[in-house]
Amino acid sequence: MLQQTRVAAVLPYYARFLDRFPNVRTLADAAEQDLLAAWAGLGYYSRARNLQKAAKNIAALGDFPRSLRSLRELPGVGEYTAAAVASIAFGLPHAVMDGNVARVLSRLAAEPGNIKADAVRKRLRGFADELLDRKHPAEFNQALMELGATVCVPKRPLCESCPVRFFCQAKQQGREQELPVRSAPPGARRREKKLLVIEKANKVLFWQRPPDSSRLAAFWELPEQDQLPGAKVIDHAGAFRHTIVNTTYLVAVCRAAVRSHPAGFRWLAKSTLADVPLSTIAKKALAISSRRNPSTE
Repeated sequence: MLQQTRVAAVLPYYARFLDRFPNVRTLADAAEQDLLAAWAGLGYYSRARNLQKAAKNIAALGDFPRSLRSLRELPGVGEYTAAAVASIAFGLPHAVMDGNVARVLSRLAAEPGNIKADAVRKRLRGFADELLDRKHPAEFNQALMELGATVCVPKRPLCESCPVRFFCQAKQQGREQELPVRSAPPGARRREKKLLVIEKANKVLFWQRPPDSSRLAAFWELPEQDQLPGAKVIDHAGAFRHTIVNTTYLVAVCRAAVRSHPAGFRWLAKSTLADVPLSTIAKKALAISSRRNPSTE
């Protein structure tokens, strides 16, 4: 859950997720719709699907993998996650390198290269292996991650309170604000959407993304106006912005009505919406429509 997501955002999801799926077998046997509904709002939904695939693999194995190689074979588990679990859970001597650790290492070594470049990442991993306390890998890795999260922060690092400031090449060279070197982020894009909230007898009209969709597979979405050209717009309920990676969506929300709708759309009861995977954009649009709907005030 913490991959590309802030701790504060994850905490409530983590607690609810464990309540709903308390062990490997429960998660392995869960219906995908239940899994996605529990994950809805965190984004990057391939993480949830990979988590379930990993649970199925572990259930089939009968035990949790205990080597770096076997951990890497689990779906969704990359080099960092495997090293973290191997060192913290099993005391194996493997150095971790997440974003915080890479930043610390790049400053300690005054690494001049782009931190996103493969060659630079390889050098930093080698540096991490050299520094690793092989007798206490769990404590070392967690300390390095914590140092990057609380002291060696991206902007205005707290160098005077850093326990390794006397060994830091960036500090000695006065370059701590310059490092790490990063490539320029891709240009932001803006797109406009007009979503229709169509209600009838305590039901709302949705369409579902196909299982092989490249984004939000199997999630339910509100229709856009061009999908239902025969819909009659009743009023403009509001608007909001929603950013996904480097794209900002400007979303207008309209309440509308239809006499009929083409195949592929489905009425979902309002009472069931908490149990189905809705996109975050759909949830925001429904919230706006509800506030502007006189019958709900």
